[in-house]
Amino acid sequence: MLRYATDWLGVYREQVNALNVYPVPDGDTGTNMHLTMQSVRRELDTCDESSMPGVARAISYGALLGARGNSGVILSQLLKGFAEAIKDLKVVEAAALGRAFQAAQKTGYGAVMKPVEGTILTVARGVAEGAAQQGEHIEDVLENALFRGQELLDQTPEMLPALKQAGVIDSGGQGYLYIVQGMLAQLRGEALPPAPEITSYAQEQFENEEFGFCTEFLMSEATKPIEEIRELVTPFGDSLLVVGAEGYVKGHIHTNEPDQLLATVGRYGKMLKTKVEDMSEQHTEILGMAGATARAEEEIAPTGLVAVASGYGLVKLFRGFGARIVSGGQTANPSVQDIVDAVRSVSAEKVIILPNNKNVLMAAEKAMELMEGRAVVIPTRTLGQGIGAALNFSPDVPAGDLVEAMTESSRAVTTFEVTRASRTTNITVKDGRTLDIREGDVIGLMDDELVQSGGSPEDSVMEMLNRHYQGQEIITVFGGPQHTQEDLDALAARIRKEFSMAEVETHPGGPDLYDYLVTVE
Repeated sequence: MLRYATDWLGVYREQVNALNVYPVPDGDTGTNMHLTMQSVRRELDTCDESSMPGVARAISYGALLGARGNSGVILSQLLKGFAEAIKDLKVVEAAALGRAFQAAQKTGYGAVMKPVEGTILTVARGVAEGAAQQGEHIEDVLENALFRGQELLDQTPEMLPALKQAGVIDSGGQGYLYIVQGMLAQLRGEALPPAPEITSYAQEQFENEEFGFCTEFLMSEATKPIEEIRELVTPFGDSLLVVGAEGYVKGHIHTNEPDQLLATVGRYGKMLKTKVEDMSEQHTEILGMAGATARAEEEIAPTGLVAVASGYGLVKLFRGFGARIVSGGQTANPSVQDIVDAVRSVSAEKVIILPNNKNVLMAAEKAMELMEGRAVVIPTRTLGQGIGAALNFSPDVPAGDLVEAMTESSRAVTTFEVTRASRTTNITVKDGRTLDIREGDVIGLMDDELVQSGGSPEDSVMEMLNRHYQGQEIITVFGGPQHTQEDLDALAARIRKEFSMAEVETHPGGPDLYDYLVTVE
């Protein structure tokens, strides 16, 4: 039922996105909830389906790891409560299912510091109330849950002025009902419906809000309790959620200081994944999508750009070049469908794809094949190469006239990456040196080839530059989520002292799991 509910929600994903107005116009509620459900499905696909504890763990664990955005994190907590209620059962019958939806609502409300009515929480309460009514069969429970959930969903505009202003119901609540609908549809053997046509976006009613960056993190091996981590991040902004399970801590907050927030949190655990979205730019992108259907054919640009990237600084840079972003990269490779969806969302005659990672290249090429001539791939294997290519992008020039110049400029960029070793090993590198590496050691890569190990992250950058710098003009340093602007400034000073002939630039918001990404051009 949950697997089918994932597909059911996927049908309505863009409709839910179009409804979103609360708490800010970030416009991705449907996408975030769908990604959360997809993560649950991946865990279900590998769990022991004959074991209820195994199934329950897959639901809870998958939801937490895949939770995206405010709506996704709250959904993960609803699913956590649901899973806790069924984990010790041998059979889930009608009454037990009702109790599971009630537990979901309780856990969801408990995860939010300041619960707001008129949101997904309100609808979850309605679902729980309906599911608690007398019902002999599973189908009765789901029907009652949907009926009462819909009643409260219809009341959400009266609870939140922003919804009333836009003339819409709550997007997260609608997404939650689609999940319950999908469960019932699977039980009844109903086919997936066609996706509804989107004609308007609620975000058109709103300006940008006070806090500009939607910031998320996933951390393991936390050295502080969740409550203390929540207190640490509270001063940074609003729309705060910090939750956890099985040694993981998931956080979501809207802030104007994403780099400082992530550096603060990063001192108390191992940062596995971060995501920072510039909501003002995302808002602009959504409004562009809203007007896409109204554009005359002659207004379509000759060329569009899609780039795979992670790290909010890099995402912002690629967006500045005019790219539509596919989130992902090292350890988080996007699917072929993710890339195809991005290409289709760009209003252009032909779209150039920058995979920016050797592990994404094959998916990008497959997406190009599926687009049947509407897309072309420039085989960028690092984010630095992607930046070099994007520097020469122009939407007004036909793709055929851009590809050669963009490919050539991508090859002129050298990329250095500093990260940590995931295991202990001995490796002989291209120049004949043998590196003795222990798990957790700093390691340095040049154009995705291991060339250095040991020392501090800053020492790694300096050693690689000393060995491989060849008089290029610009050195750009992106700091990872665990580094502050002060760290970046100190490293830039070291670089300027050693390489006074080069211009040195620094940016926060480097890729996840990396201390530094350095481009030389």
